[in-house]
Amino acid sequence: MIDADHRFMKMALDEAHRAAERDEVPIGAVIVSNGQVVARGHNLTETLTDVTAHAEMQAITAAAGTLGGKYLTGCTLYVTVEPCLMCAGALGWSQISRIVYGAADDKRGYHTFCTNPFHKKTVIDSGVMAKECSELMTEFFKKKR
Repeated sequence: MIDADHRFMKMALDEAHRAAERDEVPIGAVIVSNGQVVARGHNLTETLTDVTAHAEMQAITAAAGTLGGKYLTGCTLYVTVEPCLMCAGALGWSQISRIVYGAADDKRGYHTFCTNPFHKKTVIDSGVMAKECSELMTEFFKKKR
């Protein structure tokens, strides 16, 4: 599982780099079902002038379209930064089975608002490639200042 987690988190990091190339906050997401990527997403809030266009929201919508249903049971989300409360709520509604995130977000991550907004069966794993995910965010905001 660890090798797969790293492989898919690297894909999420690739998505985060795509966001950075568009001058978006560099967060990327990948959703996997049965070992296959079914959706990818990265932040598009600036591009779409839409505060809800987070990487996770893009990936949830794409996965639902690919799989043909609103529930993502049996799927794993890989996301470079801890989901915000909005994304966590959407993930809860999707009933996704597992969430793997890289860097914690002590300012806007879901954990600063509540302990568990997810479906009761969702498994959360954090800290996968946290250093790489965190460094990407740090470098992006250094350039902004």
